[in-house]
Amino acid sequence: MGCDGGTIPKRHELVKGPRKVEKVDKVAELVARWFYCALSQEKLRRPIVACELGRLYNKDAIIEYLLDKSPDKTPMESASHIKSIKNVTELQLVDNPAWCGDKESIKGDKYDDLQCARFICPVVGLEMNGRHRFCFLRNCGCVFSERALKEIKAEVCHK
Repeated sequence: MGCDGGTIPKRHELVKGPRKVEKVDKVAELVARWFYCALSQEKLRRPIVACELGRLYNKDAIIEYLLDKSPDKTPMESASHIKSIKNVTELQLVDNPAWCGDKESIKGDKYDDLQCARFICPVVGLEMNGRHRFCFLRNCGCVFSERALKEIKAEVCHK
């Protein structure tokens, strides 16, 4: 039956080791960051704005967040640093010609390529899917890859 004094427990039976940390799926994290609004968790749709932290938002979600002054509103940590519409910049994004996500009717029988991005860098042509770093200019809102900004080395927007 056990516990009659005839068994001697070993160390590994008594001491619990550190718990294994769950690893976050990097592809799922990139999809969440680059394809969905950080505030409303809806798919990104134009007009898209970005804050100084680099998070992407739907502009209408930011406006609704700023207009909702009710006292029972729970503060959203993803947008707690945004106090006015001047804290965000509307982005001028270039569409990817290879992207066909919303153009086709979704029947559930097609493969969704999560690495194919909706927007690209207008200079180099890199896809904006999280694999490469992207920057935006605060004064005009133009979006470029970091590689393009290193190649151009200009102080003003190329447009």
